[in-house]
Amino acid sequence: MDTVDGVDTSKMSREQLELYSHKILEEMEREREERNFFQLERDKLRTFWEITRNQLDEARAIIRNKEREKEELAEKHDTELNLYKQKVKHLMYEHQTNLTETKAEHMVALKIAQDDHSEQENELIKDKKDLRQSHKEQEFTHINEIRALKLKTAEELSELIKKFEAEAMEMEQKYEHKLTSQYESLNLKHRMEITEVEERKNLQIASLIKNHEKAFSEMKAYYNDITMNNLSLIQSLKEQMEVMKNNEERMKKQVKELTTENKNLSNDFKATDDQAIELNRQLKNYEKDKLCLANTKKRLIAVTKDYDNLKWENEVLELRFEKCQEERNELHSRFVSSILELQQRTGLKNVLLEKKMEKLTELLEQREAQIGEVLAAAQLDPKEIVNINEKLEEMLNRKNTAIHDLQFDLARACRAHDDLLATYENKLQEYGIPDTEMNIQPLRVRKLGTKMNRADKMLLNI
Repeated sequence: MDTVDGVDTSKMSREQLELYSHKILEEMEREREERNFFQLERDKLRTFWEITRNQLDEARAIIRNKEREKEELAEKHDTELNLYKQKVKHLMYEHQTNLTETKAEHMVALKIAQDDHSEQENELIKDKKDLRQSHKEQEFTHINEIRALKLKTAEELSELIKKFEAEAMEMEQKYEHKLTSQYESLNLKHRMEITEVEERKNLQIASLIKNHEKAFSEMKAYYNDITMNNLSLIQSLKEQMEVMKNNEERMKKQVKELTTENKNLSNDFKATDDQAIELNRQLKNYEKDKLCLANTKKRLIAVTKDYDNLKWENEVLELRFEKCQEERNELHSRFVSSILELQQRTGLKNVLLEKKMEKLTELLEQREAQIGEVLAAAQLDPKEIVNINEKLEEMLNRKNTAIHDLQFDLARACRAHDDLLATYENKLQEYGIPDTEMNIQPLRVRKLGTKMNRADKMLLNI
């Protein structure tokens, strides 16, 4: 039995043997390639081993050389160390000798310096005593000078304080006077502007009232025209209806007459035919008139509806008109009562203000006379007179402002009364009421002239 690698080849066919041989050849080629690869690897490893061995030999040779150099350097270092030790011994000896010499020299120099220092210290103590003495003398002189300067500065400071206080008082009085005068002028200007604005507002209100009343009168006239037109239309339609009724009655009478004639003329055939033709023609006209009558009835129904609506609107407008008349009468009575009450109040207020003004003027004249007598009898200093005059001037300014305020209030009340009276007269003219029924006179403000009193003259003279 033939076996190859444990495989029996005697039982194989030719094809199997060929396949097996090819397989063996492939395995042989693969083994050969592996053998070549491993041989190459072996050669590489051998070359690497030889190279590393050579490098190792070289490194060992270098190490031996380094160790030899190290030994030589150690021997050289030992010799140099012994040499330096000997040199240090010599230097220590020289240093010791130099140190003893310098100590001796320094002790001598220190003794000399101590002697010099003691002498300088004694001299400095003496100089210090002299300086203290001179310093005390200078300090005493400085204290005296400072006291004199303080007294002088205190006097100058008190004079300056008095001077500045006087100037400050003068400036304060001056600017207070300017401030009061400016405030009074601006206040008066502001009040006048307010009165002008109120006048413009009253004029605008009056114009608006006129425009509203004009629009109301136009609307009233418009609705009156509408009612008159509707009434005239209703009247004309009623007349047309009566005419149509008369025509209808007339046509009925004609029909009756024709029927009687038809009965009477029934014997005559020709006449009957002619009469029949005529009657047919009249019958056609009657149908037309009947249709026209039906149309007029429909129109009459629509017109009656419109008439009823307009009548209802007229009644509503009459009720509104009556209500407006009642409101007008009530407003008229209230307006008259308010005017009378306002006139009484303003008249009483004007009388009181005039009496108050007269009393104030009398009191002012008495005070002026008393002040003049006191100033003439007192014979005061000019400064005191100036102060008194300034106080009097301030008091007079306050009184004058109070008088101007009262005059302004009086003028505003009178102007409001006159404006109200003017609007009332316009209303009376619009409603057709004569002015003679109300005896209301407008107020007139009595202009008060500013008289220069004796105190003012005295102040001006001063």
